[in-house]
Amino acid sequence: MIRLAAALALLAAPALAEAPAQSLMPLPRPSEATEEAAQTVVSTRGVMPAGPLRPKARPEAEANAEPIAAAPKPARLRPATRPPAETEQLTIVRVIRGPLAHAQLQAQPRPPHIDRLVKEQATLSEVKFGRKGSVCGINSIKGQSVSSFGRPGKGCGIANPVQVTSVQGISLSSTATMDCGTAKALDRWVKKGLKPAIGRKGGGVKQIKVVAHYACRNRNNAKSGRLSEHAKGRAVDIAGVTLRDGTYVSVLKGWGSKAWAAALKEMHKAACGPFGTVLGPNANAYHRDHFHFDTARYRSGSYCR
Repeated sequence: MIRLAAALALLAAPALAEAPAQSLMPLPRPSEATEEAAQTVVSTRGVMPAGPLRPKARPEAEANAEPIAAAPKPARLRPATRPPAETEQLTIVRVIRGPLAHAQLQAQPRPPHIDRLVKEQATLSEVKFGRKGSVCGINSIKGQSVSSFGRPGKGCGIANPVQVTSVQGISLSSTATMDCGTAKALDRWVKKGLKPAIGRKGGGVKQIKVVAHYACRNRNNAKSGRLSEHAKGRAVDIAGVTLRDGTYVSVLKGWGSKAWAAALKEMHKAACGPFGTVLGPNANAYHRDHFHFDTARYRSGSYCR
């Protein structure tokens, strides 16, 4: 036992002789290590100055360069402005006959020729008289259609007859029954013959005195012979016209008068064309007091006396 203690004492002696000159210092705290590292930093590129780290300075050219402007926001789209009201005109032209056959709609200033066309079309019977109550497809012929009757083509009677009450805005003294061919001829005669012949005298024509239209009879009311054109709905007899101031111009009294002879003869002449047969006071005694107009046609043309 004594020997074992002596051996341990000999082994401990050299260790005590090699003890460090000073005692070991404790490791620094984390906060202290950070402060010390901030004072001196060692790297492979050398030693950086102590102090807080700062960002690297830009090169001179880069530092003097103007900052890049932010891209502008895209402009907000706005609806196109409409032209001033005084330059925008809406043009609607309704043309029944003529070079234009439909309604035109233009959102632009109206050309001068359109204005002229509107004025010209305003004189057409289709525009002036309207469609209400019209017959035979002509707006200026007013009346009503009636059912066919009699034996058209073989005796007395009319196929698709009409009862006419006025033409070209001028009333008939009594409703006249006829076919559409005769009604159209009467309308043309009033427009191109009667109205121009009277003109503005007495304020113009107000009414046409009708003394005969459809009637199932022979020519000149004879007991025998050929049927009259009246029996076929193709004739109308006119005794005179009444003007707007009340003046009545009769064929009987006016034909040889100084005041109305020229106008009545002009009416008579103008009927030769629209009608196939035109008879007046110079034809015979049967027609000394009226005009007889019918649409019978002859190979030699119209018969006018």
